[in-house]
Amino acid sequence: MKAYHIHPDITQAETLPSSFYRSKTVFDELIDKVFAKTWQFVGDTSLVSLNEQVHPFHFLEFGLEEPMLLTNDNGEISCISNVCTHRGNILCHDPCKSRQINCAYHGRRFDLQGEFQHMPQFKEAQDFPRASDNLHRFPLKQWGPWLFAGLDDSMDFQSVIDAMDRKVGFLSLLEFKEDKSRNKDYLINTHWSLYCDNYLEGFHIPFVHDSLNKALDYGKYETVLYPHCNLQVGHSAGGEHVFELPRGHEDYGKQISAYYFWIFPNMMFNFYPWGCSINIVKPIALNRTKVSFHTYVYDESKLDTGAGATLDKVEREDEFVVEGVFKGMSSRVYQTGRFSPKMERGVHHFQGLLASFLAK
Repeated sequence: MKAYHIHPDITQAETLPSSFYRSKTVFDELIDKVFAKTWQFVGDTSLVSLNEQVHPFHFLEFGLEEPMLLTNDNGEISCISNVCTHRGNILCHDPCKSRQINCAYHGRRFDLQGEFQHMPQFKEAQDFPRASDNLHRFPLKQWGPWLFAGLDDSMDFQSVIDAMDRKVGFLSLLEFKEDKSRNKDYLINTHWSLYCDNYLEGFHIPFVHDSLNKALDYGKYETVLYPHCNLQVGHSAGGEHVFELPRGHEDYGKQISAYYFWIFPNMMFNFYPWGCSINIVKPIALNRTKVSFHTYVYDESKLDTGAGATLDKVEREDEFVVEGVFKGMSSRVYQTGRFSPKMERGVHHFQGLLASFLAK
């Protein structure tokens, strides 16, 4: 596969070429080399809030589809394989409450942390059980009420949590409650990474989002970069609908309407005074993307105000743009562009990470 390179100096860098977005080979490589080496949002602790709760899910819907299980064993939440170590049968199909995990194919049994317990008709088997007869344990991280899993821990996710904590750790995150009535899925005819490109810059706001532009002070818009995530800070245009930042906070005294966190490669945590809108970008195909919005409310009295209002309208406006960009990638004359050193630092950061992971 062709190697891609993003110059580390944004003043000299060119964007990824249009061929990047048209190639099925590159799309598949992104699944294997990016998503398989990073972390995914699983949900919140309510999925297994009770002792002996078991919750099956797939790591990266439409992509890797790795079968996993969340379990609660006396308050310890684990993420383990949902595949039996005997013949590969799926162990659990639906959320349930159970003291152990039983395979319905041949009766193999595991405890809630994945340790092998029993297998009928195996008395004659030599060197049994082995460590490989236990269910595989996957890395799991919790931040506030939210859970994240990875196929491996090669990407340092704790540093991501620490970066977000610096800005919004003053909020009582455990008090954030999901409002499922506000959750929504969007299907978009574009490459998943183009959707992320669009999210990662406020450059387009005055041209695309009239209502959001009125709520934010475009001149104060800023981007902060971290190794595997970045932050866009939205300052209020009128000083209204802002966070009540505690004294000692590094942004104390500023009129901030929103903290927009992006986590490589496909997660957005958008904090507003009313709570958090979590957006997960899921690659379905080269030209098809699903974006899932999860809404967590902290202060209902502030819903639908400021930068956190009209989220559906903003989303529809973004969809129109990114679908147009994907169509433009088929042009015979367009190949690559340049970055705005002031306004597209987040996009440059993201594309550099993509190129780096593909080169590994």
